[in-house]
Amino acid sequence: MGNWVENEGLSIFVVLVWLGLNVFLFWWYYLVYDVPPKFFYTRVLLGRALALARAPAACLNFNCMLILLPVCRNLLSFLRGSSACCSTRVRRQLDRNLTFHKMVAWMIALHTAIHTIAHLFNVEWSVQARVEEKGTLAAVLSSLGDNPRESYVNFYRKNIGNPVGGLYVAFTYLAGLTGVIITLALILIITSSTKTIRRSYFEVFWYTHHLFVIFFIGLVIHGAGRIVRGQTNESLAEHNPEICYKNFTHWGKNGACPIPQFAGNPPMTWKWVVGPMFLYLCERLVRFWRSQQKVVITKVVIHPFKTIELQMMKKGFKMEVGQYIFVKCPAVSKLEWHPFTLTSAPEEDYFSIHVRIVGDWTEGLFNACGCDKQEFQEAWKLPKIAVDGPFGTASEDVFSYETVMLVGAGIGVTPFASVLKSVWYKYCHDATNLKLKKIYFYWLCRDTHAFEWFADLLQSLEAQMQERNNAEFLSYNIYLTGWDESQATHFVVHHEEEKDVITGLKQKTLYGRPNWENEFKTIAGQHPG
Repeated sequence: MGNWVENEGLSIFVVLVWLGLNVFLFWWYYLVYDVPPKFFYTRVLLGRALALARAPAACLNFNCMLILLPVCRNLLSFLRGSSACCSTRVRRQLDRNLTFHKMVAWMIALHTAIHTIAHLFNVEWSVQARVEEKGTLAAVLSSLGDNPRESYVNFYRKNIGNPVGGLYVAFTYLAGLTGVIITLALILIITSSTKTIRRSYFEVFWYTHHLFVIFFIGLVIHGAGRIVRGQTNESLAEHNPEICYKNFTHWGKNGACPIPQFAGNPPMTWKWVVGPMFLYLCERLVRFWRSQQKVVITKVVIHPFKTIELQMMKKGFKMEVGQYIFVKCPAVSKLEWHPFTLTSAPEEDYFSIHVRIVGDWTEGLFNACGCDKQEFQEAWKLPKIAVDGPFGTASEDVFSYETVMLVGAGIGVTPFASVLKSVWYKYCHDATNLKLKKIYFYWLCRDTHAFEWFADLLQSLEAQMQERNNAEFLSYNIYLTGWDESQATHFVVHHEEEKDVITGLKQKTLYGRPNWENEFKTIAGQHPG
């Protein structure tokens, strides 16, 4: 668990606090329903399953309160950009919002399973108690409410036994029906969120994820039926269940214990989730407002390795290095939004993204932009684009350090296009006030074609650094991790040439994977402290 958390970037302290709160809530609410006399008679009917159903319900409320917050990206972007609210360490945790979102989702799945299994036993025992032979305490408790001036403790009021009685509860009671619906919605959301589905069938993931609306509606009204019932405070004052249960056959008679009165627990879930639901509603309104703002595609560039570059302009658009945006192309899909890292620098008069063609949506965008045609595409024929963002990432902190190490793999190098461009603009125009003094850049690629679109930028930076006699400012290492025998022979023949045969750079391409332990030691040795 510790290694996984560290790899995902979440602080172990944050995870331990979250897990600790889950354990505390589970134990606290378990005791609330398992110990006090208020639920003494409810426990007679349901046993320990009562507490085992209510404890995970409290944890579900807590985690459903959290699940929406990590996907309120405008809120997170605001917090991240506010130095008064967030230190650098806190901002790093905000960058791991989706990791936390997934962890909370798995916790919801766990507590849903416990809650559901416990209630299956509760329903079975409630139905069984209702049709049980008279003369037992469970039968007497189940008959309460049949006469005037009595209140019931057993929510099941029919005289139909299992399994029909259990199915009747599941599909006619509000708690049962909403429970079935939200459980099915949760199963669909989680199963369609696996990496395989997201990458191969993104539309399935996207559409099923929006079942969360049904999930939250069902969750809020799930407890409105008040099927979990306890003895009222007024009744407890004159009827002590720990004493009176022994004489249940004489309840209500002269000199005996009065008949106990019961009331249902008021629904509590809405108090937990109304705040996050309101914030998320505001989030969606902000996204809708942004999506209505006009975006103009000024240029479409076709790069090698199935990659296109979209250069765009939008009134009032401001960005920082390494940020990302969400893009919607109504000509491809009227609902789908996809995230892309900005590859332009804040100093440029446009913003750009690089899109690798890897699925149905990107293929549709490729065709909508006319990239499948040989002739020149007129600007007015280009599709309409909606943009939401930009949103922050850890790359924004690059200017806070004197020495930085940038590592990218394949198309994952896109954030560093923005970083390197912006760094060089700042270096050329105001080098004295630039805190950043040294950049170590590592790029790993499996295929030689992947180098082609990004190598142009590196060639430009290399030439400009040599002109200014500061070739040491940027140290870059490019690694090719995949090649065949014919390529290897070609590399060997041209290895002695002044420029690299793959990238055209003076720095030669390295083959295989970097030895990170040696790389870290070397850099640490050159920059003590």
